[in-house]
Amino acid sequence: MSEMSATWKAALWVGVVFLVGAALGGVVGYSYEHHLVSAASTPLPEPVRRAHRVEELRQALSLTSAQSLQVDAILLERHTEAKTIHDQTDAQIDQVRQKGRDQIRAILTPEQKPKFEDFLKDLDEKKKHGGSK
Repeated sequence: MSEMSATWKAALWVGVVFLVGAALGGVVGYSYEHHLVSAASTPLPEPVRRAHRVEELRQALSLTSAQSLQVDAILLERHTEAKTIHDQTDAQIDQVRQKGRDQIRAILTPEQKPKFEDFLKDLDEKKKHGGSK
């Protein structure tokens, strides 16, 4: 009976160790995957992205130091131009959005207007935190 008890204890320990290992593996795997997803979704700052691009071009094209500096300056100028256009476009889209909201407000009853404002507040909050526009 002592031998049977020892066998059961050993089997129980093997089972416990297996379950703890599986749980720990699941937690570590989830944490690792979550870290990769959150790191991938965090955009790099523009200077870092530009430096990576210059380095890619330097290696792919065997650029000299002077050429690398010129490429960096060119990319910075184009980024500045594109950002200006983007900012102007965003402002125009905001004007169109505001016009539509004002038109909707004009057709709502006094009871509907506070609900619409709450709806817009939630919508803008979602947009601010990366939700759909």
